[in-house]
Amino acid sequence: MTFELILFYIFGAILLGAALAMISVRNPVHAALFLVLAFFTAAAIWLLLEAEFLAIVLVLVYVGAVMVLFLFVVMMLDINIARLREGFAEFLPAGLVVAAAMATVLTLVITRFITMEVPERAAADYSNTAELGAILYTEYVYPFEIAAVILLVAIIAAISLTMRRRPDTKYVDPATQVKVRREGRVRLVSMESVSRDVQKNKSRPSKSRNDESAQDKNK
Repeated sequence: MTFELILFYIFGAILLGAALAMISVRNPVHAALFLVLAFFTAAAIWLLLEAEFLAIVLVLVYVGAVMVLFLFVVMMLDINIARLREGFAEFLPAGLVVAAAMATVLTLVITRFITMEVPERAAADYSNTAELGAILYTEYVYPFEIAAVILLVAIIAAISLTMRRRPDTKYVDPATQVKVRREGRVRLVSMESVSRDVQKNKSRPSKSRNDESAQDKNK
């Protein structure tokens, strides 16, 4: 057993423990922290597989940006954990089926019923970043663009689902906004022009009245 294999089993055990803790703890902040630990250990495993670019992206993007934002949202929102767990029993059978299928596939891989060739060692001047970019933007360019569109739709759906039930939310109906015309937005009012001398004469009596009222109060 080589040193790399020992490290793989250590990081794999930590990854499995962090994943189980993430789905079993009740506090969402603790679950997010266990997910950060899972990301770090997954990045370490990718480093062992000579996928340095993927490991760096996992740490910088997911741990450095997405998880920080997720923790900020979780800590700022007042989440009712009891309400979120009300429908847990309804989705339990489907979750058990998916978990059993994933466990079966992992068991087959570990016991070598599914044969996989051991990848060859890359040369010293090999760049997995260049190879990943060449494959991503040639053979997998359409799946890459489709995934980007799906993520954009998911972001818009999450924002709309979050904001639709808040009574203090300000929103604009696009259909009503399109129907607006100039006559309904702008109203011209005709006013008589008044010279400055007339305005001064009108303001003087008011000042004298104020002075008289002040004198009466002093008396």
